[in-house]
Amino acid sequence: MFRLLLFFLLLSIGFLHAQENETTFIDVQYFTGTLLRHNKNIANLVREHPTGFVLSYNRKTFGEERWQREYNYPDWGLSFLYEDFNYEVLGKNYGLYLHYNFYFLNRHLQFRIAEGVAYNTNPFDIDTNFKNIAYGSSFLASTYLLLNYNHANVLKGVGIQGGIGFVHHSNGSFKAPNSGSNAFSVQLGLQYHLDRGAPIVYKYRDVDLKHSEKIKYNFVVRASYNEGDYYNLGQQPYIVLSAFADKRFSFKNTVQFGAEVFFAKFLEKEIEYISKAFPNSKTKGDEDYKRISVFLGHEFRLDKLGLLTQLGYYVYYPYKYETRGYSRVGVKYYFNEKLFVVGTVKTHAANAEALAFGFGVRL
Repeated sequence: MFRLLLFFLLLSIGFLHAQENETTFIDVQYFTGTLLRHNKNIANLVREHPTGFVLSYNRKTFGEERWQREYNYPDWGLSFLYEDFNYEVLGKNYGLYLHYNFYFLNRHLQFRIAEGVAYNTNPFDIDTNFKNIAYGSSFLASTYLLLNYNHANVLKGVGIQGGIGFVHHSNGSFKAPNSGSNAFSVQLGLQYHLDRGAPIVYKYRDVDLKHSEKIKYNFVVRASYNEGDYYNLGQQPYIVLSAFADKRFSFKNTVQFGAEVFFAKFLEKEIEYISKAFPNSKTKGDEDYKRISVFLGHEFRLDKLGLLTQLGYYVYYPYKYETRGYSRVGVKYYFNEKLFVVGTVKTHAANAEALAFGFGVRL
């Protein structure tokens, strides 16, 4: 459910950015790759080379809004990704995504970032598929990245593209087990412009138009349900309270510094379980499950959309869970200059802790 909410949030943002005079094109790309051993626990799952394809619908932008000019007239669109792991334990993944294409080197280098939801055909089951510790649920959050050489309209609206990619699937520890999967790929494909006769007129970037804001203060509440690394301890409430200052020093870039408190009830269950199941361990059962951290962050702004990256460190860490450092990535949508919603994934190295959604104010 949480992954579906994030996807439809992104989808609605994309439609809000649509323009009347945008031209459209479709593309299809076949890929083959290698499943990465990002976690020692999935070593036995790395058997064959995953294969699949990406089918996409794209709309061009021409600079009607400033963010389009600042980012060199990106495309946005919808894409479908099929991934076959060629190993029955892992099954197959079918995903639906919202994506953006960004262009460099006279529009011959294309970088795509896509976020969406996927369905796995053979998730973990204690009786029938206990080996699949990658996916504890059928519905997954998914991200894919493509870096392509792009040559549009080689012949009568048909173009070519190809390059390297990365595909990630995980349920964000919403349900255990959740080792997830990461695949490196190479792809090759064709594109076709549906309205290649339409005139292409770019609105050029404003000259010397700068953007800077005073320091703003943000307060965010995030919530979710998640499950720890130990199977069958159940899903528990997950709440994060954050306070931070940010400084937007350009149209694209904002930096952040702040602190936050984590109320992760799954850790309370884990502490209780370990103290009883492993009486010789250092866990006594009375450790505090709460944590406090400080963090630094950066945000790319695309009109009302913000793309987040944050790095944090626990200053209050009474129970040792994973590492003291963590990272977070996510997306924000601004209703106005003061109110926003946010969806983020928090990880320790390659291990996801929680996928959470929240509401914030910026004063």
